[in-house]
Amino acid sequence: MPKAKIRHVAISTENPRQTADWYKEVFGLEEVGTNGRDGIYLSDGEVNFAVLRIVDKQTGKVLTGVHHFGFGVDDAQAFYGKMAEVHAERQPDIATSAQYFESKFTGPDGQTVDISEHGWLGAAPVGEPEPAAAH
Repeated sequence: MPKAKIRHVAISTENPRQTADWYKEVFGLEEVGTNGRDGIYLSDGEVNFAVLRIVDKQTGKVLTGVHHFGFGVDDAQAFYGKMAEVHAERQPDIATSAQYFESKFTGPDGQTVDISEHGWLGAAPVGEPEPAAAH
């Protein structure tokens, strides 16, 4: 069975730098990159935590709080098939500065769910071999 692991969480805030610095200070997250605009990528070594400034296209106001999350997968095509089976709407794909590629889908309650075979900055890979059991 294909593997999936939560490897990406994105929040939106008015001030990404200030918010990212807070998470770095409080939780010891490491800054692993920026998107060159209004986004800072942090990591705990397993999960990419994106601190973004996302503006609502209809109101022009900055959204705040959790915006979307992503699953790193070992077989994207298998998960695309599963999403089609459950009638999840596919959103436009995103390629960001050749850092990674993700496909976006709309989940059952309207939330955005990312799927990526290549992962995100600072996120642990999915599908690594399990350590051998001790005998």
